[in-house]
Amino acid sequence: MRMTDIIAKKRDGGRLTLEEIRFVVRGTADGSLPDYQLSALLMAIFLRGMDEKETAALTLEMAASGQVADLSAIPGVKVDKHSTGGVGDLTTLVALPLAAACGVKVPKMSGRALGHTGGTLDKLWSIPGCTTELSMERFIAQVQRIGCALVGQTGDFAPVDKRLYALRDVTATVESLPLIVSSILSKKLAAGCDAMVLDVKTGDGAFMRTLAGSKRLAEEMVKIAGLAGKRAVALVTDMDQPLGSCIGNALEVREAAEILRGLRRGRARELCLTVAGCMVELGLGLGAEPARRLAEEALDSGAGADKLRQLIQAQDGDARVVDQPERLPSAPETLDVEAGEQGYVDRLDCRALGLAVRELGAGRERAEDAVDPAVGMELFVERGSRVQKGQALARIHAKDLEQAKTCAQALLAAVHLQQEPPEPSPLVLARIG
Repeated sequence: MRMTDIIAKKRDGGRLTLEEIRFVVRGTADGSLPDYQLSALLMAIFLRGMDEKETAALTLEMAASGQVADLSAIPGVKVDKHSTGGVGDLTTLVALPLAAACGVKVPKMSGRALGHTGGTLDKLWSIPGCTTELSMERFIAQVQRIGCALVGQTGDFAPVDKRLYALRDVTATVESLPLIVSSILSKKLAAGCDAMVLDVKTGDGAFMRTLAGSKRLAEEMVKIAGLAGKRAVALVTDMDQPLGSCIGNALEVREAAEILRGLRRGRARELCLTVAGCMVELGLGLGAEPARRLAEEALDSGAGADKLRQLIQAQDGDARVVDQPERLPSAPETLDVEAGEQGYVDRLDCRALGLAVRELGAGRERAEDAVDPAVGMELFVERGSRVQKGQALARIHAKDLEQAKTCAQALLAAVHLQQEPPEPSPLVLARIG
């Protein structure tokens, strides 16, 4: 079998066989295929696409290219949750303990922040002492004992994806739907869960900015997960404004704990309950309405907050941060940013806010960049808020005043006011599966 023949076949619109896809994946894994040939194939796939069978084959072969977790020792249906990335997206920190408090087994492997979106691991690392590096034995034992664990996904899982993604990033082929699907699902399948809830963000702050594109991605992932023998539900959710009120690692941990303790309401709480309800639905085999009610009961009773304490303590962290947020890292400087005019908030430029907080040090542009857990931004307004001149729009948490002032300018440019209240926009735009 020759790589040039495979490239030409896809270039001309042909369908690749399982054997050809397996040849490509193995050649990517062992280094026998050079970057220039892989790049040519990626561009051919970008231009010609792949059908469901091809995408499923690519996903399964990528999942099998490295370590595959064996979670059979954990009883019951194991449920994972994945977000395509957003700003102020603390959903995992709330939905995971809520689902576990309802009796769902949640062995979660997560990632770090990159670009303008936040990463769950970075949030956990802001908790003093908390580790996300557990052996597989400890990981499984923790899920057996308390129902959940949250660890980093190593390069041993779907290692082919790392090489292909690096090439996609420099060949303008990132947006290819089958390549996105195989990238996401190969890691999820290797992680060993039985079912998954997929939170597909859409809008200005999302990877997929159009609703039509986000729906296509959600539909494709649900289909391919099904072909791989996994149950999946996808939610297409709004990311035209930050999900929570806080952007930044320690700040988002504080907000998540306050949601679980019943101290905060709003969009973030609503989405966390929706995601947790879907996880309960898949994990316990309940209908959508009773599953949602069970998640609400876990929140209202404090069982979800207690589960978060158990999770943090099990992973060597200071569980007192759930009730005492002052134990989390705090920035040396804060600056309140005031509105220069009155009006209604029509738009919060989500991507710009995420990038502004990254510049404070809360995120990374490259994988090797360091992250400051204390810096970030607290928003006091959301879309539709009535704002008076001189009213505080947000509070910046920064390493120094100069940084805070730079971030404040970005914030003011990102908040758009108008004289009439905007039409309300839904949080969950579609459910698939």
